[in-house]
Amino acid sequence: MKQNNLDTKHKSGFVNIIGNPNVGKSTLMNAMIGDKLSIITSKPQTTRHRILGIISEDDYQVVFSDTPGIIEEPHYGMHESMNKFAFSSFSDADLLLLVIDKYEEYDGDEKVIASLKKTSIPKYLVINKTDLAEPEEIEALIEEWKGICEFDEVHTISALNHEGTDELLENIVERLPINPPYYPKDQMSDRSERFFVSEIIREKILQIYKQEVPYSCEVIVDQFIDEEKNGKPFSNIYASIYVDRKSQKPILIGRGGSQIKKLGIASREDIEKFLDRHVYLELKVKIKDGWRNDDRVLKHFGY
Repeated sequence: MKQNNLDTKHKSGFVNIIGNPNVGKSTLMNAMIGDKLSIITSKPQTTRHRILGIISEDDYQVVFSDTPGIIEEPHYGMHESMNKFAFSSFSDADLLLLVIDKYEEYDGDEKVIASLKKTSIPKYLVINKTDLAEPEEIEALIEEWKGICEFDEVHTISALNHEGTDELLENIVERLPINPPYYPKDQMSDRSERFFVSEIIREKILQIYKQEVPYSCEVIVDQFIDEEKNGKPFSNIYASIYVDRKSQKPILIGRGGSQIKKLGIASREDIEKFLDRHVYLELKVKIKDGWRNDDRVLKHFGY
C-alpha cells in the first residue's frame, strides 16, 4: 500500500532539447546530468545522434534528450538523418526546450519555429551564454522573441558556468507529469559504453584536426573486451575511423604516425576517466568513399 502511494506521487517525463548547432545544447544537458554524456567542442554539428541523459531521484526522473543542431540546408544524407533525430523530439516530449544565444538570428520562418508553433507540447525558451551578454541585450532578445513564437516560460542561463541551471531543473521537475520511472534509477543514459567511447574519439578528432576532415570521419568500436589485469578491471578497445575520401587518410595518420598517436593518447586519457579503468586503445583508419551520402552505410553507422 505504501509503495502504491509513492508511485502516485512519482514524476517522470521526457524533456527534449532542440536548437541550432553550437548554442550549448550538449553543455546544458551535461550540466543538468552532472556528468559528461554529450561531446562538446566549439565546432558546429558536433552532436550527430540523439542521446538520452537521465536524472533520477527518489520522487522523480527526468529523461533529457540532446539532439543534433537543426541544419536548415542539409548537404548530405547524414545531415538529413541528423535533422530527423532533431525533429523526432516533437513526437515524444513532455516538455521542449529551445536553446538560443545572443549570436543567432531568427526571422520566424525557420522549420523549427514552424514546428514549435504547431505543437501543443509545453515549451520553454532557454537563452544560453548570458555571461557573454549585457542585461539590456538579454531583455531586448526576450522582447524580440515575443514576436517570433509564444513560449510557456523564458529562462536565462549560462550552461557552461552552471548559472540558472539549478532553477531551470527545479522548474522542469515541477512541470513533469505523474508517472512511474521509465528507466532503472541507476541508469544514466540509453546508450552503451561502446557508443560513448566512439563519441570521445570523435570529440578528439574535432579538437585535433582542422577544416573538413573531422566532419568526414565516423568512429566505430569494433571490439570492446573487458578483462582483469593485476586484479583490476581493464578494457581492450579496437576502433576504426572511417574517412570520406582517400586523401583524408594520410592527414589523420600524420607524418610517421604522429597525428594518430596524438589522437590515441588524448582519446585514451578521456576514455579511462569515463570508464574509471585503464584501457588499451588501438585505432585504425579506413576509407569508405562517400559514406555521408550512402544510405546503406549511414544505416550501418546508426543514422
